[in-house]
Amino acid sequence: MLEELKKDVCEGNLDLPRHGLVTWTSGNLSARDPGTGLVIIKPSGMLYDDMTPDDMVVVDLDGKVVEGDRGPSSDTASHLYVYRRHDDIRSIIHTHSTFATAWAATGQDIPCAMTAVADEFGGRVPCGDYAQIGTEQIGEQIVRFIDESPAVLLKKHGVFTVGTSIEKAVKAAVMVEDVARTLTFAKLIGKISPLPQSEIDSNHDRYTNRYGTPAASQGVTA
Repeated sequence: MLEELKKDVCEGNLDLPRHGLVTWTSGNLSARDPGTGLVIIKPSGMLYDDMTPDDMVVVDLDGKVVEGDRGPSSDTASHLYVYRRHDDIRSIIHTHSTFATAWAATGQDIPCAMTAVADEFGGRVPCGDYAQIGTEQIGEQIVRFIDESPAVLLKKHGVFTVGTSIEKAVKAAVMVEDVARTLTFAKLIGKISPLPQSEIDSNHDRYTNRYGTPAASQGVTA
């Protein structure tokens, strides 16, 4: 069942340690199949080095295991809460990446204090309230901020990112750790302050609509 998506979900999960976003068995990635509505997620408590596509767990939107020999991630309920409310979301990731989680541990938003944050997130990366692991409370916090940012910090916990594809969810997870690291060091050097809203909007528009597009679409001629 959904063999190609299982491969993609497994590979997406393996991207997390490659990018230094998780350690040991922590973290998880899921993806939803738009045709069946079924969700494929990392198994609970499994080392990434041992993981194969056959280890991925298939669940329905109510959390019933449809296929898989292992138990699904302890964050499955929070993933499903989001999927049930946002049909456009195809992938969700949870990490404890060091610098972004340091901001979460202190209950702080990551401010939009440089262009890289404006580019990728269009504003601050918000920090939600504390929520119990294994419940829908985490999903509630993600949904609370999902229209504002593809990355949400959970107070005293970690990071959740979403995307319309696995690649976009992974990118958000990588980029939120990158900007969190830079701004953590910046705070050691001096005071940081957010960009003006006009610059945030301008940079996000450029990055979203023109960055990486052909020259012709940007009005550039030889």
